[in-house]
Amino acid sequence: MRERGLCSQEVWDGDNRMARIAVASFRHETNTFAPHKAAMVDFETGYSWPALVRGEELPAAVKGFNLAIAGFIETALAQGHEILPLVFASAAPSAEVTEEAYENIVAMIFEELAGAGKFDALYLALHGAMVAEHLEDGEGELLGRLRQKFGPNLPIVVTLDYHANMTQAALEHATAITGYRTYPHADMAETGSRMARWLDKHLHGGEARPESAFRQIPFLIPLFAGCTMRQPASDVVAAVKAIEAETNVLLTFAGGFPAADIADCGPSVYGYGPAATAAVNRIADLIEAFEPAWGGAVLTPEEAVSKALKISATACRPVILADIQDNPGAGGTGDTMGLIHAMLAAGVTGSVAGLVYDPHVATIALRAGEGSEIAVALGGKHGISGDKPLAGQFKVIVASDGQMIGSGPLYKGARMDLAPAARIRIGGLDIVVVGKRVQAADQESFRHFGIEPARTKLLALKSSAHFRGHFQPIAEAVLDVAAPGAMSANPADLNFTKLRPGVKTSPAGAHIGS
Repeated sequence: MRERGLCSQEVWDGDNRMARIAVASFRHETNTFAPHKAAMVDFETGYSWPALVRGEELPAAVKGFNLAIAGFIETALAQGHEILPLVFASAAPSAEVTEEAYENIVAMIFEELAGAGKFDALYLALHGAMVAEHLEDGEGELLGRLRQKFGPNLPIVVTLDYHANMTQAALEHATAITGYRTYPHADMAETGSRMARWLDKHLHGGEARPESAFRQIPFLIPLFAGCTMRQPASDVVAAVKAIEAETNVLLTFAGGFPAADIADCGPSVYGYGPAATAAVNRIADLIEAFEPAWGGAVLTPEEAVSKALKISATACRPVILADIQDNPGAGGTGDTMGLIHAMLAAGVTGSVAGLVYDPHVATIALRAGEGSEIAVALGGKHGISGDKPLAGQFKVIVASDGQMIGSGPLYKGARMDLAPAARIRIGGLDIVVVGKRVQAADQESFRHFGIEPARTKLLALKSSAHFRGHFQPIAEAVLDVAAPGAMSANPADLNFTKLRPGVKTSPAGAHIGS
């Protein structure tokens, strides 16, 4: 009886033997300063990405998504390999993954592996910044358990997020790791494909585990400043590609996730190959030389709205106000009202804000129906310092089931379920309210409600940088705003207690503020 799996051709022995590759994904970006944790239900529900799936359901669930595991599967099948699908589990960024959720999902991975029969390699699509209630290094722990179970010779390859807080444990237990090179993460599927190509060469080359090198950067990079559509991150990524081509080293710059109170929080560079140490040091030296440039202007809500109105007075395109401290993609609650209060106080017209996470208000709007007036207190439900709800009379413009498909660089092909969802209006401001905590990084999440983003005046988006891929091309200007939220624009404002000695919580000399 043939063991389960997907394959594009039969497996055979010899020099050209195709491999049986087990694949799984367990992803979470942990903001230890956020107010809510990731429980099992959050993985079972999913958010921008598919909900928890196991076994043969996995390939169809991720097909067409801009996800590393989807890119890996597509390329590996094209190479003729057989895929043994295990588990896909992903939850919205938040505080720690509960111990129950972590252990349950890890157990699922091992259960699926036990039923997979013999396999030649294991691929894992992880995040790299997962913290559990009982573990600082969720990925390193998982890789350690897998290495202990399957021994030193099994190729275990991994893809990580650009915002990985890379650890020595992960490096030691994996055969090779590579990470995204873009932020916004337009290259997630391509990263999976790149790892599939590397693994194919590794399997057919018969080589031992490659030499590796790893260097941590001695300062944290603010999340918004690590965007690869701006300098110096764009210059670093260009150098990574050039040096990789020159040296044949599998090379990665990880910007780190600066809202994790763990010892290994922060940026790093890592690579694989005979010239890995020299290549890693060249990139790390470049990053450190740019230290004063890892910052940028961040405005208060009032400053940002005032400046935006002046710009928009003579502009034909929208001015984007990025609500970077309440980014649901970085553990933000998605419901703080600081920027929206400032917009209303300034009397804005023809303007839009979203995506505001408030399933209670969205449900009321859905039940009331389009054209109705509802008296509610919007947002401000998580006790974020300096925040308060927006109480008032709102008109329901659109009530929706929240089902849409993303079209931008990040969410292209993503089948989003934002239900319950609604477009409500107060004064001259339309607000998109959703029942899932998702950052505003795709224009379809506004078009679905009858809003064409390019025709708005001021557009307030709850996102740190992912919005830039789809929205920056239509914008007259982009202003970063520090309204209340769980993702501080400047990591130096966070109360770190576990960060390793000698790491600066903000780049020396960097300007982060108005």
